[in-house]
Amino acid sequence: MRLFWFTKPGKASRGLPPGDIYHTEIIADIAVPERAETVRFFSRKPVRTSGDRRISSKDLRETLLLAFYLAVAALLPVRWWAPVCNWMSGLRLKRHMRKDFPRYAAATRATLGQDVDAEGLFRRLLAAGHRRRLQPIAHLVSSRWSPSIRLEGLQGLQEALLRGRGAIIWCDQFTAQTVMGKRALHEAGIEAHQVSVRNHGVSSTGFGARLLNLPMVNVENRFLKSRLVFDRNDAYQVTARMQKILKSNGVVLMTNNIHAGSTFTEVAIGESGWAQLASAPANFAARNGTALFAMSTFETAPFREYLAMISPELAPTPAGEATIPVKDGAKNMALQARYILLKRDRLLEAAKLYPEQLMTWFAGHRMSEQADSIAPDDDTAS
Repeated sequence: MRLFWFTKPGKASRGLPPGDIYHTEIIADIAVPERAETVRFFSRKPVRTSGDRRISSKDLRETLLLAFYLAVAALLPVRWWAPVCNWMSGLRLKRHMRKDFPRYAAATRATLGQDVDAEGLFRRLLAAGHRRRLQPIAHLVSSRWSPSIRLEGLQGLQEALLRGRGAIIWCDQFTAQTVMGKRALHEAGIEAHQVSVRNHGVSSTGFGARLLNLPMVNVENRFLKSRLVFDRNDAYQVTARMQKILKSNGVVLMTNNIHAGSTFTEVAIGESGWAQLASAPANFAARNGTALFAMSTFETAPFREYLAMISPELAPTPAGEATIPVKDGAKNMALQARYILLKRDRLLEAAKLYPEQLMTWFAGHRMSEQADSIAPDDDTAS
């Protein structure tokens, strides 16, 4: 049942491509009695959509960064890479502290508590973001780089695949996940398919898609069996391809990017925070009985050691809704809500382990109270 509309059609959310205007609607609040919690479901409908910009002022800065990190990866020893990234992250620190830090601090404190060192986490996140930029470039130009990558939880995934209905790995947006998480799966013999948005990378413009995003996309594709490009306004083709892959017992990677699709959810997290989570992975698991896992990848020693963790299978313990057949095309939202809560639990555990590497944080207010408080960042889409 639709509850109410809260975003005016004429207002565009900050961070969306210029010209794109969306109408966000709460479609349901689903109670999970055994958890004494409620999951809120939203829909996002385009009111007006325009093409991507050809070029932006950000593209010049990203072009210079790309050239700089190409030189760093090609010429400097690996032991110098992390100090260089730390130095680069401080160049625009004042601007980031003025524009981005207040919202970040509110989100981390709402989730982890008021005693958290929000400023320290923020500074380390900026440095981790620069290391993330260097990772794909290092794969392209540096033959001297051979990091250690440890993968945990592979056995549970392999056991799920024995059932023959495929598996979805729901990836969290930690800085090392983009490249190193895919590499960890590839080296373990998992041929995965990535669901991705068109402007995946550091830029959402036409210039960025043709040049700036290519290093990251090309390196990721080395470790993928295929990439399923997701259009924000028409998911039908990707949905059909996903179903075909899962029916053939394939593995699909989905990133928790709520702005890639037309629906998403909101749930309480931590002390007093609110997390916005994608609904598509839970929908596939609920409708098709597909095995669902969470995955987080961390950088434990910059450019030297990485840890990729696949969770135990996210399987709601109350079997009532899971055993009720769902009509074709229908959405079992009660079962989805249980998957969402299980994913939330794993995400919170991961965020507490390496909070400085989580790229997209949560909010201190509900979306219906502050609808534009979690503007998407194209750089976080996978």
